[in-house]
Amino acid sequence: MPDFPSLASPAFTPIRSPKAERHEQNNVSHLQLDNDFSTNTAPPLISPAFTPPRSPFADGQRHDRLPRSVPTEPHDASTEASQPKLLEELPHVTCEVRARIPTTTGQEMWLHLYHNNVDNKEHMAIVFGPHIRSKSLDAPRPGETERDRMIRGAYTGTLYPGRMHSRLDQIRSDAGVSARPPSPHTNGTSSSPDRKSSDAESISSTHSSYPPELGPPLVRIHSECYTGETVWSARCDCGEQLDEAARLMSLPVATPAGTPDTEHPQSRLQSAGGVIVYLRQEGRGIGLLSKLKAYNLQDLGHDTMEANILLRHPGDARSYGLATAILIDLGLDGERGIKLLTNNPEKVRAVEGPHREVRVIERVPMIPLAWQTKGEKGFTSPEVEKYISTKIEKFKHMFSST
Repeated sequence: MPDFPSLASPAFTPIRSPKAERHEQNNVSHLQLDNDFSTNTAPPLISPAFTPPRSPFADGQRHDRLPRSVPTEPHDASTEASQPKLLEELPHVTCEVRARIPTTTGQEMWLHLYHNNVDNKEHMAIVFGPHIRSKSLDAPRPGETERDRMIRGAYTGTLYPGRMHSRLDQIRSDAGVSARPPSPHTNGTSSSPDRKSSDAESISSTHSSYPPELGPPLVRIHSECYTGETVWSARCDCGEQLDEAARLMSLPVATPAGTPDTEHPQSRLQSAGGVIVYLRQEGRGIGLLSKLKAYNLQDLGHDTMEANILLRHPGDARSYGLATAILIDLGLDGERGIKLLTNNPEKVRAVEGPHREVRVIERVPMIPLAWQTKGEKGFTSPEVEKYISTKIEKFKHMFSST
């Protein structure tokens, strides 16, 4: 055998042959090898799959896709979506600040911001007209000055440079000076601060002295919709409903019966007023993140209720206890009642509260502008038509006054 250079494969010490011992049944275990091999089994190349304490698919759901809102008890989402959310006890709400907002339509409104004891969201009330006031806002607070009261909006009349007191009507009353009664046909737009202050102050000595001749105020319970109100979405009619509610509450009072129109032009009549309770319940209560996921599911062929349910949410996760509490704070409870702008008949019962603290005497439907004007106003799209159809078929909304 020729000698190979050192570059060749090295020579290993040969393994000695096992000692031959004849047995009737020889197998590997009977072979006595001189090499001292360990008796421990070498670890496998692939880690063994241990049985988990609970299979991730035991309940038919992916364990890594369970949202936080999964109910602990089974429920029928189709029936839950049509039931109003009634609370055994109403939340406690406090109006923290109010500010005057002049609008692009020329009508002033007062924006009220509320805190409550059930969530950390800032719900709001958009109040049209000077007749509706917040009890919690007007209540005195320990240690505050007159300037503090005016800064948080707890004043009567209109603010103007140099004003020193928030409650001029009370000061006049304590001094034995009567305030001038408001004119029945002015809307508070006089250029004189004193005139504007006295008009509004004379009706604010009692909370929510809504004039009976105006009838029950209009009320809209509106849930936040960023896509429909801010980014011009044509998937829903939320933005249009908010605008229409504000328009209706800004309309002047109809001319009294038997009075010629020429005596009291509409431009000088008071606004009928009303309240839009703006609840921070984006996406029917499921939040903007889940709402955008629901939009993608809708593009995959599901309707708005199915999309919510596929995301493990109720078809409608909203509740209206906060709205009821806000209406009570604004003095809109009692026998006079309210006219509720809604197509959802279940909302009527929910807004009235667990003990019918608020009385809904009339439901005013909100008809899409495109339907009212045969397409001349408003907007249409395949998405909004499907959305409205789902509200009628599955949420039982009524687009009529009957």
